[in-house]
Amino acid sequence: MRMNRRHALATMGGAAAAASGLSAPAIANTPLVVGALRLTSHSASFIALERGYFEQAGLNVELRFFDAAQPMAVAIASGDVDYGITAMTGALISLADRGAVRIIGGALQEEPGVTGQKYLVSDAAYQDGVTTPAALAGRRYAVTQAGSSFHYMGSKMAQAEGMELEFVPLQSVGNIISSLRSGQVDGWSIVPHIALALDGSGAVHIVGDVADYIPDYQVTTVFTSQDNAETEREMTDTFLGAFSQGVADFNATMVDGETGEDARDEMVRLIHQYVYTDRDYEAAAPSIINGSMRLSPNASLNVASLRDQLDWFKTEDLVDGDIAFETVVDTSYVETV
Repeated sequence: MRMNRRHALATMGGAAAAASGLSAPAIANTPLVVGALRLTSHSASFIALERGYFEQAGLNVELRFFDAAQPMAVAIASGDVDYGITAMTGALISLADRGAVRIIGGALQEEPGVTGQKYLVSDAAYQDGVTTPAALAGRRYAVTQAGSSFHYMGSKMAQAEGMELEFVPLQSVGNIISSLRSGQVDGWSIVPHIALALDGSGAVHIVGDVADYIPDYQVTTVFTSQDNAETEREMTDTFLGAFSQGVADFNATMVDGETGEDARDEMVRLIHQYVYTDRDYEAAAPSIINGSMRLSPNASLNVASLRDQLDWFKTEDLVDGDIAFETVVDTSYVETV
């Protein structure tokens, strides 16, 4: 059983104070588990860990990886993970409704002029004339689970086009990719570093941009337990500060190109330790570079986007229709836009 965080802080901080004769710092070697997916969009956590931003802030961070967003939300609620970066999902909203989790910041976002998420189709569907998102009408569309971000993206596109899709839950990104390659499903949407690589293989084709249907989409968020949000404010502020340093480095180097090619190469090598680890660097680098989307500066939140997502979940009867926005999102930690 994990030591209670306050107990750990008191023990470590007290020992340091006794050794130095000085008062203990408020944050000192605090153990944290941070949930992530092996996607370029989670690079801020990788950067903050590898460049020592977490350590400098007094946080002893362990990354724990998941195959989909919803299991991460469950892990936050159970206390197995302290902070997570993932999409707003039905599971997350339902857990928030039960007083278990809160969204506290933003991460990945769609932005005009920056390559964003793509709609994909299998080669079999493409050869059958499915060359636009609208042509997916009546087709099999892959999602990890009902109520996932993939479900939201597919549904918003279908609503805009006035059509129906058959949503097929496949539980993980890996399963979806295999099924799309083999033609068992017809369509999907995903971040650009995966979409562009799949499109280049010839087995899958890009047919549209998610931003055309969901502009300014707050794709992923930073979230934590209700207890952390309400009673561990200093620790949560500290985590968001260190995470935001990783965000700033990523945006400057990978999105805005402010730091030059050598700095970009260094960062791509850092990210490659976590993303496309089954490929050598030369094969992985183009996908990482070409698929870099904007991360929300200072973990700011696009409230309008999150409200739209929550309304969609309610309309689809995927969550309780009475749940309040404030029950899901704590806007007190970061700037809102």
